[in-house]
Amino acid sequence: MKSTLRLLLLPFQAPMLLLLIAVSTYLGMHWILPMQDPQGHLPVMAHLVWSAEMLQALAVVVVCTMPDLLLRQVSTMMSSSRVISLVVTLLLVTILGLYLLHGSVLVVVLILASSVLLARLDLVRIRVVPPPLVLALALSLVVLAGASAGLMIAGHLAQRAYPLGEPPAVARPER
Repeated sequence: MKSTLRLLLLPFQAPMLLLLIAVSTYLGMHWILPMQDPQGHLPVMAHLVWSAEMLQALAVVVVCTMPDLLLRQVSTMMSSSRVISLVVTLLLVTILGLYLLHGSVLVVVLILASSVLLARLDLVRIRVVPPPLVLALALSLVVLAGASAGLMIAGHLAQRAYPLGEPPAVARPER
């Protein structure tokens, strides 16, 4: 009972968790709005983009919560051979460089990474330091729940904005 109460009070002891929830909710709304029709329905392509955005968010959370474990594994693999080192370096630089060339992707990654790192730092401040895998899982659940809440809010707002299903016609000036 006491541990459940402490878990429920955790966002108030570490307010950066609330910031992480707010950021992930906003990003969830932002990821889906351009692809939504006025009735709030999502086409098939929007589901694929949504899945890719969630995979990106999970990758950011894992990299930000377990950097020492990931870097240790990659450096061990790279130290075994020069060829592997060259291939890993070239793949990381080219793929990540091309992916992050889009300004919106870089902004989303930086905002999400900074909010995850702030939440992690706030948890360390109140001396809640679970194992890295548990922390990655917990923060991933927080980010996924926030983004899903943002998706639901965006769908609800789209349905309320256009209750008849059609956006109003825009009058064009005649020449």
